[in-house]
Amino acid sequence: MPIRKPLPSLNALLVLEVAVRHRSFTRAAVELGVTQAAISRQIAQLEQELDTPLFERRHRAVLPTPAGQMLASTLALSFSNIAETVAQVRGTEPAAAVTIGATLAFSTFWLLPRIGEFRKRYPAAQIRVVSQDSRMNLAAAEVDVLVRYGVPPFDDGVVVASRGDEVIAVAAPELAERLRHEGFDPADPGIELIEQAATERSWYAWADWLSLAGRPGLRVSPSLTFSHYTDVVQATLSGHGVALGWRLMLQRHLAEGTLVPVSQDVVAADGRYNVLLPLRRQTHPLRDLFVEWLAAELSR
Repeated sequence: MPIRKPLPSLNALLVLEVAVRHRSFTRAAVELGVTQAAISRQIAQLEQELDTPLFERRHRAVLPTPAGQMLASTLALSFSNIAETVAQVRGTEPAAAVTIGATLAFSTFWLLPRIGEFRKRYPAAQIRVVSQDSRMNLAAAEVDVLVRYGVPPFDDGVVVASRGDEVIAVAAPELAERLRHEGFDPADPGIELIEQAATERSWYAWADWLSLAGRPGLRVSPSLTFSHYTDVVQATLSGHGVALGWRLMLQRHLAEGTLVPVSQDVVAADGRYNVLLPLRRQTHPLRDLFVEWLAAELSR
């Protein structure tokens, strides 16, 4: 059994990665210190060897095909890993990692169930997740990328993707079934309401939600209040009452039926989940790949 599968020339693969990154054979030639003709020849030979086009040749421009972009993305990460490992062996540089910031709820309910897919694609990637509900300042360089809820623009970062959400009333299946028969009246003292202590106006308390749902002035008194939304959801899953469910974050629970809507009222949230990058940042292949994946997942 061969110890490795036959690969194209590593020099040709390097040429491909540089050409895709620059979207130009001319600029690739400048970076590599060769002629444009040499770059074109290497790419043509690689396309012939792989039996697939890697670029679309246009007037004064070259654009990578899906196959070329996919191969170049993998090469960028691989070359980066090699360079970092060599630096570590030399003792000159620590291992690079991507640090992402988000609220505890977003990390728990949305990010962590999905992040395994990225790690399957790039098993050598090191990911650090910083979860905190207080506002993070990108200018302080605490994280490489941040998911922030709110209304853009922001003065400390650039939004590269965003997604809205809806807020609905949810309960555990047994309680939801009973409320479907009896009717859901938030003002009924026999119905236990659960909410998070709203530290920001963008995070709805029951009174806010009812007003936006067309029932302003309805007096309600939540029985359980928590400082973290993760505790709100856990209490709701345990059958302690009805809570406000942010649909995007609770997709998995809603799909599995462990949380069930108890009302037809739906409130479109004012804010959005935004993938935010620092205004001034150093590009890095691994970080760029992670941001690209994160933006695609959120937008999907």
